[in-house]
Amino acid sequence: MGKMILDGEIVDNGWQRFEPGQLEEDGQSLPENQPVIVPLAYWQAHRDTLLEREAPVGVCLEPGEEPADLAADLPHLPLVAIHFPAFKDGRGYSYARELRTRYRFTGEVRAVGDVLQDQLFYMHRVGFNAFEVRADRDIHEALENGLRPFSVTYQGDVHDPRPIYRRRQELEQA
Repeated sequence: MGKMILDGEIVDNGWQRFEPGQLEEDGQSLPENQPVIVPLAYWQAHRDTLLEREAPVGVCLEPGEEPADLAADLPHLPLVAIHFPAFKDGRGYSYARELRTRYRFTGEVRAVGDVLQDQLFYMHRVGFNAFEVRADRDIHEALENGLRPFSVTYQGDVHDPRPIYRRRQELEQA
């Protein structure tokens, strides 16, 4: 069981994530009593069966798969993972923001794949609250230096949409 960052803490990752095609190609079945993260296509093909499982099920979005494809099912999901196949692919940032702002998803939004320390602060601003840092990187260093590198931000984010001038105005009026 690997480690991950969840809500600013390093914790054990109790979820098993399956890659697209892995379940069909390998003939592998889902573990009975373990939380799993399945690809969107697998969720769509087996939704009713997955909803009946005792253990929790999350869904992973790949680049090109939109949060809208999952919108109706979000109330049933405790977790949505967003896969970053490469550091330079930024679509996942938009997906997380959409999940939080448009769809009001309050569950876990997890970054998986090529997730590096330099991305964590910005990922958190758009709505990620969980991070599977790339295995060849130090998760403790990522937590220490990645989530809070800036004390002040000028733009609003999903946590506080007010820009800095509004925050300053409210402080001055208080």
